[in-house]
Amino acid sequence: MKTLLIIDVQNDFMPNGSLPVSKGDKIVPIINKILDKFDLIVATQDWHPINHVSFAKNHKGKSNFDEIELHGKSQTLWPNHCVQNTKGSEFHPELNTKNFEAIFRKGTDTKIDSYSAFFDNGYLKSTGLAGYLKEKGTSELYLCGLAADICVYFSIRDAIKEGFNCFFIEDASKALDEETFNTTKEEMISMGIQVITSESIE
Repeated sequence: MKTLLIIDVQNDFMPNGSLPVSKGDKIVPIINKILDKFDLIVATQDWHPINHVSFAKNHKGKSNFDEIELHGKSQTLWPNHCVQNTKGSEFHPELNTKNFEAIFRKGTDTKIDSYSAFFDNGYLKSTGLAGYLKEKGTSELYLCGLAADICVYFSIRDAIKEGFNCFFIEDASKALDEETFNTTKEEMISMGIQVITSESIE
């Protein structure tokens, strides 16, 4: 089964959001255009409680994008974003969601961040997505969304570990840091991920 996994196409990651990805809104029509090419469509939402440990405002004396140590790993402190049940956590209003078969929410635990669609950053808890996709018979997994260098990248890395044949749809994704993304993309290719464009999807 050919499956599309759409990562975090939410208002807070759009140009006017609290954690904007440059030109993040430009991927929405591209995603809409390819939806009918897939047997199964699944999406993720960042879904943080207001007191989430990754928010800089929850650390006295810290600023956005500072780094701290959390559970023995480096943790970036982010602006408040995708807070549960806020406008910023909603999908972009022009994203066609009617054929989304399932939505997996991540980042719900106050104590640890979750970039990947499959696991939190400490691999303490699974979202259940891998089991769901395997139960559905997913053979080819196509990933796109925001941000390409963070949540999409971590999701792809875990998808490969879970045994999926992965494709990264480059023009249906945007990176938070475009300057370093080429290095990330090279790493994806070395892991066996096929980097494609939306036009090449049959």
